[in-house]
Amino acid sequence: MPHRRDLAVASADLFTGLLRRTHLSRPDQLADVVAEEAAAALDAEDVVVSLVNHEHTALVQVPRRGVPVREDQPVDGSMAGRSFASTRVLSADAGPDRHGRPRRRLWVPLLDGTERLGVLELTVPLGAGEQEVPADEVAVWERYAHLVAMVTISKSAYSDVVEQVRRSKAMTVGSELIHAVLPPSTYATEGLVLSGMLEPAYDHGGDAYDYAVNADAVHVAIFDGMGHGLAAAGLTTFALGTYRAARRSGADLRGTYALVNEAVLQQFGGDRHVTAVLARFEPDSGRLTWISAGHPPPLLLRDSQVVKALRAKPAFPLGWPFPVDPQADLVVAEEVLQPGDAVLLYTDGLTEARRPHEDMLGVDGLAAFLTQEAAAGQSAPETLRRLRRAVLQRQGGQLRDDATALLVEWRRGSEQDAVPQTVL
Repeated sequence: MPHRRDLAVASADLFTGLLRRTHLSRPDQLADVVAEEAAAALDAEDVVVSLVNHEHTALVQVPRRGVPVREDQPVDGSMAGRSFASTRVLSADAGPDRHGRPRRRLWVPLLDGTERLGVLELTVPLGAGEQEVPADEVAVWERYAHLVAMVTISKSAYSDVVEQVRRSKAMTVGSELIHAVLPPSTYATEGLVLSGMLEPAYDHGGDAYDYAVNADAVHVAIFDGMGHGLAAAGLTTFALGTYRAARRSGADLRGTYALVNEAVLQQFGGDRHVTAVLARFEPDSGRLTWISAGHPPPLLLRDSQVVKALRAKPAFPLGWPFPVDPQADLVVAEEVLQPGDAVLLYTDGLTEARRPHEDMLGVDGLAAFLTQEAAAGQSAPETLRRLRRAVLQRQGGQLRDDATALLVEWRRGSEQDAVPQTVL
């Protein structure tokens, strides 16, 4: 029986081989390069790179030359899906190889930082007397999957391959506009997790969220542009771009509101407007300040329960034709969060979701769902994935309005749930 090479040497070959080849490889060759380097360094077989679709319902195989594409793996109801949803490294018996060696199948989450992209699957041989893949080798595969995720994101900037894999159907022009400007759906650092969702995945227009984690503060915002489709997408994209310009110029919340409002008003002549929540959070102190531009109030979760809506005297929506000075009565609300708190920003399409002849989900229904998921210890991205599923089920898979949310968690320790763990 052939012996496995020294793990340190093999893992060095694994990483350097992938990095060396990705310099000049095309994006469509990535899955082949990943598989070939894994086989050469550590005898891995049946290597599959899968990416989650935009609906977050299934994992879709990235094509390889000469390898049949298998069926999509459901996030709910498969080992690959379980690994993705839990960000856990999973293992199962894979039977003996052609040399009679026992083997294990590994499912390793693909994470770009803490952004869940998909799953790396591979089958590896066990050494003499081994019943499981040794922990040090599992660690190598976990880090390799992290590198694969980073390379995937890097290569996706030069090609449509990743987007085409992740799409179950064609995307409208309005959705293309919004997707092009959204930040990653998940970000986590010590003591902080941000996670967003946007539905429907392929035919939305007027909703968007944004965030920026800067040295002094975390800036978060959510927007709901008037109307639907391409016109609403153009309006919201314009407002979001102006918001970023104001924020990056150093404007405070009042100044940001004034600049975005004036830009939208001048561009659209008062005929179209955007509701929004513009917020600033200071992680060192827990101080949250925000302006509500005619938008539903955020929800505050504390001790695994929604304790209140963060209400503020609403300002006019952005771009509204004012009869008076809009700054005169502009209120910047404030709340001091406690460690373990979470805040949900959302659009009304979420609370208005319902089946025909049934009540809307409503704020109470949304609060009950968040309480249930918090009590179950779900991570922020997994909470929103489940919320997406629940809202779509409630509407029979067809939303009548965009449903968007941005969840901010502070000092809950939940950032640790966003990094891979091993369950063998």
